[in-house]
Amino acid sequence: MLDMVKQWVWYDWIMLGLRLITSFSLIFTTISFRDGLALPLWIVIFLEIAAFSIPWVCLQLNYKYYLFTEILLFGGLCIHLTSLFPGAYLTFLVSAFLTAANSARQSYRWTAPATVFILPGIFHAVAPSNGYWFMVTYYGLAYVMGFAFHLLIVNHRQNTTIRKQNKVLEQYMSQIERITLAEERNRLSRELHDTVGHAYTSIIMGMETLRSELATETGTKRLDSLLELGRNSIEEVRRYLHQMESAQQPLSLVNSLQKLGDEFQAHAQVDVNVSAYGEEYPLSRQAKMTFIRCLQESLTNAVRHGQATGITVTLQFAQQYTRLEVQDNGRGMEEWREGFGMNAMKERAMNLQGQVSIYTRPGDGTLVVCNLPRPAEKAEELIRLLVADDQPIIRESLRALFDDDQDLDVVGLAEDGERAVDLCETLQPHVVLMDLDMPRMDGVQATKLIKQQWPHIRVLIFTTFQDTDQALDLLRHGADGFLLKSAAPLEVADTIRLVHRIRWEQPISAIESCRRL
Repeated sequence: MLDMVKQWVWYDWIMLGLRLITSFSLIFTTISFRDGLALPLWIVIFLEIAAFSIPWVCLQLNYKYYLFTEILLFGGLCIHLTSLFPGAYLTFLVSAFLTAANSARQSYRWTAPATVFILPGIFHAVAPSNGYWFMVTYYGLAYVMGFAFHLLIVNHRQNTTIRKQNKVLEQYMSQIERITLAEERNRLSRELHDTVGHAYTSIIMGMETLRSELATETGTKRLDSLLELGRNSIEEVRRYLHQMESAQQPLSLVNSLQKLGDEFQAHAQVDVNVSAYGEEYPLSRQAKMTFIRCLQESLTNAVRHGQATGITVTLQFAQQYTRLEVQDNGRGMEEWREGFGMNAMKERAMNLQGQVSIYTRPGDGTLVVCNLPRPAEKAEELIRLLVADDQPIIRESLRALFDDDQDLDVVGLAEDGERAVDLCETLQPHVVLMDLDMPRMDGVQATKLIKQQWPHIRVLIFTTFQDTDQALDLLRHGADGFLLKSAAPLEVADTIRLVHRIRWEQPISAIESCRRL
C-alpha cells in the first residue's frame, strides 16, 4: 500500500482530500445532531469511518471494487441519514463526483444510472420533501464534473506515458547509433582481418618454413628482411584496426559501465546504481563489448517492458569468471519472451564461452546475469598439442610458432582425420587443433570419433570454413571451440590455453569465431 501511495500524483491527492473533508464534515455534523439519531452515536461514527476507508482501500486494489463499495456503503449511509435529516442527501454529491472520476470503460453504463437516477429516487422515497428532479439535476451536474475530471486524469496519464516513452526512445536511439557505429567498425575490422591479416599471416608462416632450405648467408639475410617487412606491415594493419574501436574502448570496463549507467539515468530519469567487486583484470575487447551491450539491452528492457524506476548493476571480478548482474524493480512477467536484442546478447556471450540467464517473476522485477570465463593465463602444466591439417605448410608453421611458447608442446602432426584419431590413441594429447576440410576422413567425423572414445581430449576446430551451421553441429557433438585460421598466432595460443583450462560440465558452446588482429 505504501508503495502505491509513493506513486501518487496530484489528482490522487485531490480525491483523497475531498474524501477526508467530506468524512470529517459528516462526522462533526453527526456529533452536532446526535440527539436526532436513531442509532447510538458510536455506531453511526463507526459506519461513517467504514464508508470512508473501505472504498478508499478498494480503490487501491481495483476500481470496480471501489465503485460497488462506494455506492453501497456510502450511498447506504446517506440514505439512512437522509431519512433522519432530509438535507443529508447533499453529502452524496462528492461521492457522485468521485464515482464518475474513478469509473472506466463499461462501468459508466451502470454507475451513471445508479448515481443520477436510482439513488435520488431512494432519497425522495425516504424524504418526500426533497424534489426528485431537483436532486437528479444536482447529481447529474456532479457526475458530469466527475467525468470531466476523469478525462483530465486520462489526458495527464497519457501525456506522462508519452514523455517517458520519448525519453526511453531517445536513449534507445542514442544506443542504437552507438551500436551501429561500433558494429560497422567491427565489420570493417573483420573484413580487413580476414583478407589482409590472413594474407600477411600466411606469408610469414610460409617464409618461416623456408628458413631451413636456404643454404647461403645472403639468402638468410634476405629472408630475415622479408620477415621483418611482413611483421612491420601486419603491425601497421593492427594499428589501423585499433583506431576503429569505439570511444568506450579506451576506458576500463567499470568506467565504461558507469558512464553508460549515468547517461541512461540522465535521459530516462531512472535511478541506476553501478558497483564493482574484486580486482579488475584485463579483458578482451570482445568481452568488454559483450558486457556493454548486455547492460544496454537490460537497461532498455527494464524501462520499456518492466516500467522500472530503479536498477542495480553489479560487476564481479572472480578468479574463474567475470559476472554482470542487472536487477530492476519493475513489474516482472510471468513468462519471459526473448526478442532480437536478447538473442543477440546471448549469442555474444556464447561466442566467448559464456552464458546469459534471465530470472523474472510478476511483481519481483527482472534479473539479467551475464557470465563470461576469465581470460586464460599461461598454464603451469605443459599442454600437449596435436595439429591436424592437410596442408604441410600449415602444420609445420604452427609447430614452429608454438616452439616459442614454453607451455605448448606439439606432440604430433596429422595430415587427415584418420591419422588424427590414431595419434590421439597413442599420444593422448590435451588439445587437438582440428581442420575441417581434409581427405580420407574430414574433421567433422574425426571430432565425433575422438569425443566418443576420449571425452577428456579437448578439440578446437581450426579452419578457414565459416559455415556457422556446421560449426554449431560440431559443438553439439562435443567440439570444445571454433576458431578461424585468420586469427593472430598469439590469440591462437591464448585460445588453446583457455580451452585446456576450462572444465565445464557441458562442452564449450563456442569460441570466438572471428578473432580480430
